Amino acid sequence: MSLDEKDDIVFQKKLKAEGNVPNHVAIIMDGNGRWAKERGKSRSFGHKEGIVSVKDIVKAAGAIGIKYLTLYTFSSENWLRPKTEIFTLMKLLVHSLRKETNELNENNVRLKVIGDLNSFPPIVRKELTESIEKLKQNTGLTLILALSYSGRWDIIQAVNKIVQEGKEINVEEFSKYLSTFDIPDPDLMIRTSGEFRISNFLLWQMAYTEIYITQACWPEFRRENLYEAIQNYQKRERRFGAINE
Repeated sequence: MSLDEKDDIVFQKKLKAEGNVPNHVAIIMDGNGRWAKERGKSRSFGHKEGIVSVKDIVKAAGAIGIKYLTLYTFSSENWLRPKTEIFTLMKLLVHSLRKETNELNENNVRLKVIGDLNSFPPIVRKELTESIEKLKQNTGLTLILALSYSGRWDIIQAVNKIVQEGKEINVEEFSKYLSTFDIPDPDLMIRTSGEFRISNFLLWQMAYTEIYITQACWPEFRRENLYEAIQNYQKRERRFGAINE
């Protein structure tokens, strides 16, 4: 059941009062096709409904003070899916960028992209570039789309840069060569649809990220689900390998 406006404000105040809202939340948006299939619909129907979830979660994340939201939008492995599904996803991405950029701008959202964008058709790169440019001065939530992204790709491209420069580096220096060099590591990673794996997502960056698994598929994941995940996070003690007496 969706929250009404009054209850939503109450939940937001409660989360903020705890004082430890995660700075960076990363989400593996899983289960679009499965959700659609269970309802006798096509996979494309699930992807379209998933965009509704994206809109709701972006608004809610900004409202409660999350600074960075990374959405695993399209992985490197997703190129192996049927061509018809990939075509649908590309169309949805272009349509969403054209339709939603103005609203993102009104909500002070900045847009970034991580991943191998050279894999995408020119029209997709064009729309992404234009949206990023239009939103670059915003100072609210930073929305990061992981597109044609994989954790292994990110590490390899960093290593190649380091080899080209002939450097010997430490952990902190290595992080500067990743695609997320200007983004803090995630505090909380949420995976929808009940799968217990990280699927080649932010492998280096999630070394000490808290993980939350929900049975809800992405098309049914809404702000109340996000609030529940954050409430769970707020009860945890983050030690980063140390011991708190």
